[in-house]
Amino acid sequence: MNAEAIVSVARPGAQAEADSVAEETPVAFEYNGISHAVMLATPADLEDLALGFSLSEGIVARLNDIYDVEVAFGELGITLSIEIAAEAFARLKERRRNLAGRTGCGLCGTESLAQVMRELPPVPKGPPFPVDALYEGMRRLPAQQHLQATTGATHAACRVQADGAIACVREDVGRHNALDKTLGALAASGEAGEGGLIVTSRASFEMVQKAAALGYGLLAAVSAPTAAAVRLADKLDLALVGFLRGDRCAVYTHPERLQGVRA
Repeated sequence: MNAEAIVSVARPGAQAEADSVAEETPVAFEYNGISHAVMLATPADLEDLALGFSLSEGIVARLNDIYDVEVAFGELGITLSIEIAAEAFARLKERRRNLAGRTGCGLCGTESLAQVMRELPPVPKGPPFPVDALYEGMRRLPAQQHLQATTGATHAACRVQADGAIACVREDVGRHNALDKTLGALAASGEAGEGGLIVTSRASFEMVQKAAALGYGLLAAVSAPTAAAVRLADKLDLALVGFLRGDRCAVYTHPERLQGVRA
């Protein structure tokens, strides 16, 4: 986060002020010494990002397949050197892609439709999740969005529990990165798949895919989902919630996964 000099304009005049601006840094992912992807991200919680991206993109099947993560800062950006199991690396080389990532796109550089539409099993059913817990989690989240409070430029993701408590809040200029950071933190804590996920953005196809890949049956977004996200959530038995604001929300798929929702 940088402090920048700006000119604040408002009637009846203008004045010089200092403003906090979110950092956006190129982050390169290397697996066993081979470059795989470059994306723009907020340079914080980078080990969580490495873990979450590796798991949610199916590069590794389990956390134990990741042996080490090293973070190296350079003049041009940051390199995440990730050491993975030989079997996982062999699979990765087969589906090799070169991503020139952007903060608004989770699929840039994917080489084939098959890579985008990778097959995932439906998320196993669990006890219905209280919709009131989503409202409570959303009420608590802004107090932990420290970057957003100071810059106004970041998305957040977190896990919400059945009592409304939230955990593993992570922020990033990219919504996919924020979700990957939260998923990585949850996986590292041994709590992947428990509770639901909240994101302070729209819900896109790839965000549904990432949530389901780690066993989450509930993804709630502050804004709307895309049509592709709704279709995928329906197929994967995932409850997709949009417009989570105040004590209201819109349930797009599998309302049976939510307690307190009537059609």
